[in-house]
Amino acid sequence: MNEYLIKLQDATLERQGRTILNKVNLEVRTGEIITLIGPNGAGKSSLLKLALGLITPTRGQRHSRGDLRIGYMPQHMSLPDTLPLSLKHFLQLAKGFQRSQLQSACQRLNIEHLLDRPMQRLSGGELQRALLARALLSQPHLLVLDEPVQGLDIAGQSELYQLIADLKDELNCGVLMVSHDLHLVMSATDRVVCLNGHICCEGHPQTVQKDPSYLELFGQSMPAHLVPYTHHHDHVHTDDCLHDHSTPEKPADQESS
Repeated sequence: MNEYLIKLQDATLERQGRTILNKVNLEVRTGEIITLIGPNGAGKSSLLKLALGLITPTRGQRHSRGDLRIGYMPQHMSLPDTLPLSLKHFLQLAKGFQRSQLQSACQRLNIEHLLDRPMQRLSGGELQRALLARALLSQPHLLVLDEPVQGLDIAGQSELYQLIADLKDELNCGVLMVSHDLHLVMSATDRVVCLNGHICCEGHPQTVQKDPSYLELFGQSMPAHLVPYTHHHDHVHTDDCLHDHSTPEKPADQESS
C-alpha cells in the first residue's frame, strides 16, 4: 500500500465562534490524486491550509511524512505592470531551486522559450504552466493545486488535467487538487472529497456523483458542452500550449481562514 503523506484526524477549525471545518478526516497517499470539491464558502481554502500545516486545527490532529516536500500551485497570481519580472527570475525566486531542476521543469512543461518573457505578458495557459513549473522545483512528494484550471477553456482544462496525471506517475507523488465542481475533473482523479464545512461524501468520482449530498449541492444535470475528461496512458502527448479562456476568471473563494 502506498504510504501516507498527510493525514488529518477529526480536524476541527473554529474562528470567532464559528465552525469553519468540523471533524474532517482526510488522508493523502503517494500515487493518488484527490480532488476536493465544494461550493464557495465550504472551507476548501481552510482545509488546504490545514493540510499544508499553515494553520493548526482547533481540535484534532495533523500528521505528515517526516521528510515531506510539498509543491504548491496557487489559484491565480497577479503582478503589477511596473514590476520587471521575467519568467526565469520568477522561477529562480523559488526556495532552494537548482539550475538543473529549473531546466528540467521548463523542458517538461514546454516553456523554455518563454524564460525571458515578462510574467505580465504570459497568456493564461502559459501562466498556469509557469506556476506548475515552480511547484515542481522542490521535487515534491505532494503537489497541492488550488483551482489549477482557473481561466482556461474546456480544451485547456483537459490538457492540464492530463499533464497533472502524467506528472503524478512520473514523480510518484500524491496530488491534492481543489475544484469547484466534478464535471470535467471526474475522470482525472482517483478520489473525490465533497466538502461543505464537513465531509459530505467521498469516494470514486462516479460514486460521489450519485450521492444525495453531492446532488443537493451541485444538482444532477450536466451541461451538454461539458464532456468529462478521461485520462488514458496509451497515447503520445504533444507540447501544445494550453488554451486561454475567453471569459473573465471566477472570483476566488471568500472563505474564512
